[in-house]
Amino acid sequence: MKKQCILRIATGLIGLLLLLTAGGYILRNVLLNHMVEQRLASVGKRHELDIRYRHLTLKSINTVLFEGLSIVPHERDTLLTLGSLQARLSLWELLQGNVQIRHLQLDSLAVRFVKHGSEANYDFLFRPTSEADASAPSTTPRSEEDYTLRINKLLDLVFGFLPGNGTLTHLNITEQKDNNYVNLHIPQFNIQDHRFRTDIVADEDHYVQRWQAEGEINPSDRRLSATLHAPHITLPYLKRRLGAEVSFDSLTCRFEQQCLGRELTRLIGQTEVNGLKVYHRRLSPELVNLDHGRLEFHLNIAPTSIELDSTSLVRFNRLDFHPYLKVEQKNGYWHLTSVTDKPWFPAEDLFTSLPRGLFDNLDDIRIKGQLAYHFLLDVDFAHLDSLKLESELKGKDVHIESYGHTNLSKMAEEFEYTAYEDDRPVRTFAVGPSWEHFTPLNQIPAILQMAVLQSEDGAFFYHQGFLPDALREALIQDLKVHRFARGGSTISMQLVKNVFLNRNKNIARKLEEALIVWLIEHQRLTSKERMYEVYLNIAEWGPLVYGIHEAADFYFAKRPSELTLEESIYLASIIPKPKHFKNSFTPDGRLKDSQKGYFRLIAQRLAAKGIINEAQAEGVDIANVVLRGPAKESFALSKPEPSSSESHRFTEPG
Repeated sequence: MKKQCILRIATGLIGLLLLLTAGGYILRNVLLNHMVEQRLASVGKRHELDIRYRHLTLKSINTVLFEGLSIVPHERDTLLTLGSLQARLSLWELLQGNVQIRHLQLDSLAVRFVKHGSEANYDFLFRPTSEADASAPSTTPRSEEDYTLRINKLLDLVFGFLPGNGTLTHLNITEQKDNNYVNLHIPQFNIQDHRFRTDIVADEDHYVQRWQAEGEINPSDRRLSATLHAPHITLPYLKRRLGAEVSFDSLTCRFEQQCLGRELTRLIGQTEVNGLKVYHRRLSPELVNLDHGRLEFHLNIAPTSIELDSTSLVRFNRLDFHPYLKVEQKNGYWHLTSVTDKPWFPAEDLFTSLPRGLFDNLDDIRIKGQLAYHFLLDVDFAHLDSLKLESELKGKDVHIESYGHTNLSKMAEEFEYTAYEDDRPVRTFAVGPSWEHFTPLNQIPAILQMAVLQSEDGAFFYHQGFLPDALREALIQDLKVHRFARGGSTISMQLVKNVFLNRNKNIARKLEEALIVWLIEHQRLTSKERMYEVYLNIAEWGPLVYGIHEAADFYFAKRPSELTLEESIYLASIIPKPKHFKNSFTPDGRLKDSQKGYFRLIAQRLAAKGIINEAQAEGVDIANVVLRGPAKESFALSKPEPSSSESHRFTEPG
């Protein structure tokens, strides 16, 4: 009896389960539409969107058909329309709560990002989703992110919706701002056995390009690759939005994901570009050409850090190196570490690999010998004073066989110098005996020479162009105030900037400056004495006042050899801000008391160097600095400039 009872109950349960299953299957479309409508209504209400669709059906247990979708932000242009989408899902993945599309058929997808004036149909993407979000203070510390979890979720989404097989037809993506637009049109995108190939028509304000793309989509192996190529590809949108022009012949990107447990995900891949041309005024005033560039990366993503392993490779033209970079978040603060070590390699690999147009003075230069490079940057943003900065380029048997566009040894003899104001040339004169205002170094008082050194670069005659500690201190200060407040430049760097480089402030100029300084100092193309002589004869000492001869006359109606101790110290003080000299004086041409501390410090340094004695240092009196030249007359012609806090660069005596 018991067995029969159990059998009846089991049979009844099975029957009920089959009935429920059959009922659920019969009502599957009603249930599916109800759930989707609720979800879309919630999303639409939260983001102020009108989301509609014409038809949604579950054709089989794992195949969905979706037709006539439209998304329209309130009182904005239509954001998205979709003709039809049919997707066959992986039943096994679906039972585990994951979406994995096995086959996809999609037709007539159009996405339009439209902006008129300050209003855009994608504004909702950047709005807070609740009042709580809107009222949250911006200074609230952010909790540490779990980067492993975030990247895994993102890649799960990407690989889940990328099918191994399918056909996508009539895809359009449009960006429009007022009367300008960019449209990318894909007539047909075919995926077969994880491989794809397609044509892309790019139209930017009626300038039409035709590209080809091909690659692999392999969700099961967590692998993606794509190559974009054409005789000449110019990326749209960038010039209008960023003022940049970027073009290339081919671009390849590929990567694969390796999940190494809950705490670590690794991305391994490479990016390769051929025939790259870039223009942006912040980078260089000329078009930059890079024949071939390649990045092979091993990226380790942990819960609180992202690390570029040193097995990664960067190659441009003939030069390659292995960088290491780690960015880590601790207690709400970032910690960045970057290391690059390049052992001995042919010097010509560096100089022939420099992108043409980026370093104009070094184009076509021929250099033989061996180079090695070491770089370290360690920044803990919670303790900026602990910052470490090391940068050293070593040379072995290096010699210049021939110069390129510029004779880097021209400072060794008389040459023509052009001074600029606001990127415009204002004065041109010879730095040598043929210029009537030229003053040889041996005719410039030792007091003035040493005062300028102690103000600008105390170790000039001992370093080889760079002061790593000064650069480190400047970087710490810049990071603290969130702007470029200090430069850490040596006299060698200032000379190269003014004599060899254009006046366009950009990233490339600093790199070119460093290479030219290294060559001049390492190869002794110009002696230290001559470099300092040039510096004192071209330095700007006031409005359109260049060189020590004009400076002595402009301020004190004297020759350089007649300058007193106090007058020499003052001239050293004005070099950082020569156009603001009026801030240092009273209307009757006498030095303000605020200068006393600076004078006392420089006088003590001069005494330590043996240039003056202790009694002279103690007797320094700013009352002995009185304007007598044209500088005094300028007070009668205009009102003094508003007072501002002057900052002087001090370096330890060399």
